[in-house]
Amino acid sequence: MRAGDVRTLARAISTVENRAPGWSELLKALFPHSGKARVLGLTGPPGAGKSTLVDQLARFYRRGNDENNRTVGIIAVDPTSPYTGGAILGDRIRMQEHFSDPGIYIRSMATRGSLGGLARTTGDVATVLDASGRDLIMIETVGVGQDEVDIVRLADVTILILVPGMGDDVQTIKAGIMEIADIFVINKSDRDGADNVEREIHTLQSLAVRHDGWTPPIVKTVASEGTGVKELAEAIANYESYLQKNNLALTKSAENWQERLVEMLRDTMLEKARTQVGDGNLARLAVEVAEHKLDPYTVVEEIAAKVGKS
Repeated sequence: MRAGDVRTLARAISTVENRAPGWSELLKALFPHSGKARVLGLTGPPGAGKSTLVDQLARFYRRGNDENNRTVGIIAVDPTSPYTGGAILGDRIRMQEHFSDPGIYIRSMATRGSLGGLARTTGDVATVLDASGRDLIMIETVGVGQDEVDIVRLADVTILILVPGMGDDVQTIKAGIMEIADIFVINKSDRDGADNVEREIHTLQSLAVRHDGWTPPIVKTVASEGTGVKELAEAIANYESYLQKNNLALTKSAENWQERLVEMLRDTMLEKARTQVGDGNLARLAVEVAEHKLDPYTVVEEIAAKVGKS
């Protein structure tokens, strides 16, 4: 995989995503080779044009500027089909133009019920792509609205994509998600209302100052035509320079890893608890709680105590 074999990379990602035997050992072996790729997170409401913008950015970074031939990995997190459990939007189909380019690797992932806009193993898949030598990794989230804040734990640069004509515009999603943006993009900016969205963003920015002192720029794009993509790439580079200049890159990474470690610990303890109790016993306990024969607080305490002893 480190030598660039794409089939091996695909197998490695499947092993990690499906938690197949050996997944943990694989990640432990790959982690020392990671940490070099730039990770971009693109989030925003459904219909904002995230996939189109990712497609245009990939094209730009591959052959659109003076740093040609940077390899790109794209993780497109899709909603989960209630019937098959698979990803239902199929970003790999939408970006099929890139299939002939070995420098771009695209992977769709189903959320499998995870909240926060990301699949549970998205961070691990990003580590695999990073270790494979990709220079740039773009993560496109589901687009579920203001719950979509998990991306900030994975991305070096978080890009929030908005579009004109969203009803109350920024007001509809400002709680929770507005605070995570390092860069704002107003896509489909040729539509009426783009200036209104820009004014609302400026108004919200005037109400609070970020702890790192950065003021997220606002970039207008028309992704379907490639307009504004170069300016967005420049804004990304400017933010990276700001982090480096102010020695904030390591601090931000450490903060992100602290959040991820808590999440990983929570997942591991939950799996241990489910294994310890067993689904059959959990169903029986649920019935007894529903019948008010047991209280849920004692049940959880007892399960946690058993996990602690194991």
